[in-house]
Amino acid sequence: MPELPEVEVTRLGIESHIIGQTIHAVEVRQPQLRWPVAPQLSQLAGQPIQAVKRRAKYLLLETPLGTIMVHLGMSGSLRVLHKPDLPGKHDHVDVHFTHGLCLRYNDPRRFGSWLWIEAHQTSHTLLDQLAPEPLSVAFDATYLQHKIKGRRRPIKVCLMDQSIVVGVGNIYANEVLFKTGIHPERIASTLSLSACQDLVTQIKRTLEQAIAQGGTTLKDFSQSDGQPGYFAQKLCVYGRKHQPCLNCATKITEFKLGQRATFMCEHCQV
Repeated sequence: MPELPEVEVTRLGIESHIIGQTIHAVEVRQPQLRWPVAPQLSQLAGQPIQAVKRRAKYLLLETPLGTIMVHLGMSGSLRVLHKPDLPGKHDHVDVHFTHGLCLRYNDPRRFGSWLWIEAHQTSHTLLDQLAPEPLSVAFDATYLQHKIKGRRRPIKVCLMDQSIVVGVGNIYANEVLFKTGIHPERIASTLSLSACQDLVTQIKRTLEQAIAQGGTTLKDFSQSDGQPGYFAQKLCVYGRKHQPCLNCATKITEFKLGQRATFMCEHCQV
């Protein structure tokens, strides 16, 4: 699944191409994704794209009529096409602009979504309960320690809880815990304020590095221009089962935690 850096890289990739562009038509070839594609998209002819924003893993394409709310799901991607070719099997939505540009949505697994926020609405029910952004000033050590106080769940599970902080998915949770030397199964409430500060610092640093370097290259992700990101080359533990730890050469282990693949160094993380 594209994580926060991948979504932010996508936002940055499409923003300069579509802001100020006027929609000619929205072509929906597959009306049923995770939820039905919003019927309001058919009313957008003549509407300009005023802004391209992100909240958690949702992309928000603002128009005077309202906002298109896109989630990439497990395998979704957006491409900016200057000369669109014939759509493929998994190309489900095209936003055609008056000057020939096309924003194409591809999603083999169809777990993504194209929803709608009316212009008079301030938010959407899916956005209302989201926690602070990890790169915001609201996400700091004091906040994190308060949110995990009394929680008997493993810290890795808590870091991936969207009611605590948004956008720290499985890849980056693994990486951050390795960099801070914290065992993924450690009970969250046992972490000190100092440990929370280390986590917050590494979360911000790791996500910022991933965004700067183009997101994490996985089989389901490439940037809006079709070029893959390359942060995967710098991953320390994720996907490196049985490979030597970059710090101590101990073999990286893998196990399931919260039904997600978890990678760690048993020597470096306690």
